Amino acid sequence: MKGILLAGGSGTRLAPLTNLISKQLLPVYDKPLICYPLATLMNLNIRDILIISTPNDTPKIRDFLKDGSDLGIKLSYAVQDQPKGIAEAFIIGKDFIGDDAVCLILGDNIFYGSEVSGHYNELQQKIKKIEAKEDIGALVFTYHVSDPERYGVINFDENDKVIEIEEKPKFPKSHFAVTGLYIYNSEVVEIAKNLKPSDRGELEITDINKAYLSQNKLDVIKLKRGFAWLDAGTPDSLLDSATFIHTIEKRQGLKIACLEEISYRKGFITKEQFENLVSRYSKNCDYRKYLDHVTKF
Repeated sequence: MKGILLAGGSGTRLAPLTNLISKQLLPVYDKPLICYPLATLMNLNIRDILIISTPNDTPKIRDFLKDGSDLGIKLSYAVQDQPKGIAEAFIIGKDFIGDDAVCLILGDNIFYGSEVSGHYNELQQKIKKIEAKEDIGALVFTYHVSDPERYGVINFDENDKVIEIEEKPKFPKSHFAVTGLYIYNSEVVEIAKNLKPSDRGELEITDINKAYLSQNKLDVIKLKRGFAWLDAGTPDSLLDSATFIHTIEKRQGLKIACLEEISYRKGFITKEQFENLVSRYSKNCDYRKYLDHVTKF
């Protein structure tokens, strides 16, 4: 399975912070924002990843992450000239996707919990069915929120089967929002090509999910209590995200979205390669001090 990290948008909600710097490179506690969605893809054992961003931001992100080879992954880049919707990512990335399944994650979404790690059995079983093009064609993740009217909302029947998806309904029928993490088979490219722009002129990801639902090929994983899903796209949510990461890391003594550590523990790189990455940081850097102990626990 391949991965797409959609890091587009103009970041207007975060101005003036984004007047000079890409939203994806803003700090969330001790790491740039883009590290968190990238870590989610890596934790899902996805190593071939396309990063899509704006004409201005793509070079800045490439300068930071390079080609990914130091982390044992492959990063390529594409440009979304204008914010024409999340679903456009599949059109931009059609050659990259080819005949493979694809996982799309939004660049300002932060996920924390075992439900989206490579060790979660239910998720792995569903991914295998998507890759084999069996009875599941699409997998979305829902999260119970207090303000569902802000999101795409999934409605279930009494047997917990999806019966409807509504985009930002005025009167939501459930509190289960669709998060910014989606897994599809390769048919998503043709579905995206045949979409018509919405009233706001964008190709909507909700319309893709509806297309799979109409084929009875949409499956859902409900992210349970104790799981955290954060959208760092506003000043308040960016601060909330940084506070959350700080709290967990200080309490556990373990870092979240530490790309070097993930690569080492996943076996993407050797111990020697990991140590070479660590040596690039100054010895008086707290991040370096953490990495120095990774191979010891």
